Amino acid sequence: MKTLYKGLILGIFIMTGSSCKEDFLERTPKTIILEEQVWNDSKQILGLLANYYDRLPSEQSMDNWTNMANYDDAMWSGYTGEDGRNNITSYGSGSWYLWDYGLIRDINLALESIDLYSTKLSAAQKAQFKGELRFIRAFDYFEMVKRMGGVPLVTKQLIYDYSGDPSPLQTARAKEAEVYDFIASELDAIKNDLGNVTGSTASNTKATKYTAMALKSRAMLYAGSIAKYNAQLASPITLPGGEVGIPLARANEYFQKSLDASKEIINSGLFTLYKGNPGNLGENFYEAVVKKIGNKEAIFVKDYLSAKSKKHGFSYNNIPLGIREDNLGSSAITPSLNLVESYEYLDGSNGALKIRNAANTDYIYYDNPQDIFANKDARLYGTVIYPGSSFKGLPVQMQAGVLVWNAATSTYSTVEGSSLGASYTDGKLLTGTSGPHRTIQEVSNSGFYIRKFLDAGAGTSTRGIGTDVWWVWFRLGEMYLNASEAAFELGQTTDALTYVNAIRERAGFPANSLNATTLTMDKIRNERKVELAFEDHRLWDMKRWRIAHIVWNGNPNNADAMLYALYPYRVIRPGDASKDGKYVFVKMIAPRFKAPRNFQLFNYYTFINQSVIDNSGGKVIRNPFQ
Repeated sequence: MKTLYKGLILGIFIMTGSSCKEDFLERTPKTIILEEQVWNDSKQILGLLANYYDRLPSEQSMDNWTNMANYDDAMWSGYTGEDGRNNITSYGSGSWYLWDYGLIRDINLALESIDLYSTKLSAAQKAQFKGELRFIRAFDYFEMVKRMGGVPLVTKQLIYDYSGDPSPLQTARAKEAEVYDFIASELDAIKNDLGNVTGSTASNTKATKYTAMALKSRAMLYAGSIAKYNAQLASPITLPGGEVGIPLARANEYFQKSLDASKEIINSGLFTLYKGNPGNLGENFYEAVVKKIGNKEAIFVKDYLSAKSKKHGFSYNNIPLGIREDNLGSSAITPSLNLVESYEYLDGSNGALKIRNAANTDYIYYDNPQDIFANKDARLYGTVIYPGSSFKGLPVQMQAGVLVWNAATSTYSTVEGSSLGASYTDGKLLTGTSGPHRTIQEVSNSGFYIRKFLDAGAGTSTRGIGTDVWWVWFRLGEMYLNASEAAFELGQTTDALTYVNAIRERAGFPANSLNATTLTMDKIRNERKVELAFEDHRLWDMKRWRIAHIVWNGNPNNADAMLYALYPYRVIRPGDASKDGKYVFVKMIAPRFKAPRNFQLFNYYTFINQSVIDNSGGKVIRNPFQ
């Protein structure tokens, strides 16, 4: 017995001693990260935030650029098998669908976990992380409400208790106005918790106070516009519970909130309109969007880094064909003549290009193809590659063919090449290496190429190198336009003029080019169209102004519903020195654009999937026209 007792004591002593280091039955697993570890490790939380930032939705972006052909002032000139992008006889009821509660759930989980587990983080760290999470959540709710109308506001985890009764988890849609109010209140609540500002420099890849105010500026402008312009429809689009439709009486309240948020950014002194290349205003505007170093216009971006192998193929897919650096890709998104003519002349006159003489009896003849674009708003050059332009230091050779004069009939015969870079019988160029061409795929069908977002670096249009040009979520140029529009809606004309004229002056217009007499809502709308082209604004602007069904009305006789092209031709007219060898232009409906765009009233709010309605137990109701 004595021996046995000693053995037991020894065993107990060994087990007790070892448990001081680590209990045998409660050892920390080597392949599982515990909640306490995650939420007390700032690096792991930053990793989660990076994932959530990366999941922010957008209809147009560097990862989703093909939609520029569907929803902006451009067309598809790439692979002919995707010409359906040009021929939208009806936007589907499910277009722009977003019911992004996976991201909302992940954010709610993170917010609750920080409160529950983050015992080792400082109060400032916890406030910062929670502020960024709430910003991302507010951003996601904005992206949903602008598509779907009022959506369920879920701000905590919904956890099923296996009781057999799911009703506590089934949430009805909030009013459309309530979602916008939630966004505004969230942004106001977190703005002073958001750091990421060092001295006079604010981060443009993580949320700051000014990122929050930029989102508020945009969201409140949308809410104000919907309140005002939905009420002006012959039959306003509403639901009895307010899930769709915002009361007209609240329009000015929202406009004021947008204006105040814009002013907070503009007056902060941390951001400036980019003017790093004052000697070339067109190039300056291009740099305002794509330049990363020394660009204090960018407020919030989705960045890409070649050093981290985070790149995209936008340049590969959209470089002009004649200067592409790969044997594939190029020329998918090509701007329309509609957009090009939206850029005014610097004397303030209408932007329609001068193609025919006043009597419409003859062409206007130009010495060089680029001469037709002289004295235009500099933003045109920064956005579009047009005939006579260059990119990467290389001329973009654009010529559709030749017009040969027939003296016997006093008419021109049009000769176009079946291949690119072909020569005419006189040994000179027939068809440019970059087109335009009526039928060849991956060459401009509209007569233009996109410049905005193209990377001017060597080899960046190859698959091997790629590009890391960033996607701009918010920049100061938009804040000036938001401020101008909101001020104009509020009758504050002096402020409206101050902000819009600053934008125009950067584009080459004289100071105070607009005044109280010439400033109209149409002018402000056009400024947004030309300043923010291809930055995912055009569709949403037309929706909030309730003009999308008018602009894209499905009528082939409506010039706005059709996309137009501009084809340059070299003139062959021996004996007439004033015309021979000159260049003329022909305006036409883009040959690969076969049907007018048709946006209908039901497209203002996206169809809600039946599965969502079923899973909600009927608490989520349908949108109008469904």
